[in-house]
Amino acid sequence: MVYRFVVLSDEDEAFVREFEFLDNQNLLDFHNALQEELEFDRSQIASFFMATESWEKEEEFTLFDMGAGSSTMENAVLEEVIFRKNQKLLYVFDFFNDRALFVEYVGEFKEEDDKEYPVCTNSKGLPPKQVTFGGVARKKYNNLVVTDDDEDDVDVDEDVVDDEIFFEGEDDEDLSEFDTSESLDEEEED
Repeated sequence: MVYRFVVLSDEDEAFVREFEFLDNQNLLDFHNALQEELEFDRSQIASFFMATESWEKEEEFTLFDMGAGSSTMENAVLEEVIFRKNQKLLYVFDFFNDRALFVEYVGEFKEEDDKEYPVCTNSKGLPPKQVTFGGVARKKYNNLVVTDDDEDDVDVDEDVVDDEIFFEGEDDEDLSEFDTSESLDEEEED
């Protein structure tokens, strides 16, 4: 059987890709097809996530075995991870900015003998940039309020200041050998 997927981006509504895969191909094949079609840098990390109907991340499929029971793209055969029509996946391609493509399984049909799979059957719009720097932060931060108050509400005990903060000359050293103006003039002549 052939599985058909639609790939969308929330960054550009004009971006659409449709792919067809054999049911015995895996998510690593899907990753490679996406990388090639979108001309992404293959040295960047990426992951697929199973997603809920509202696109919330569930199980992750990584490029490499991360240990502790992680699943890899290579071991995720499509017929084993796609179990219902409209199954949703997220393809996270920019981890630092939490950017992803939205992948949806839209149906299956019989394999055509003269066709090689995987194949991109529909390509519209420009792909998103793989990595962005200085992008818009997704988190909102509270504004810092700086006041220009001349009055301080702190009471200072003069006796405590003299005794605890200043050392009353016990650590004073003769610093005459470090006369900066003469030392600088001599260094410039050398």
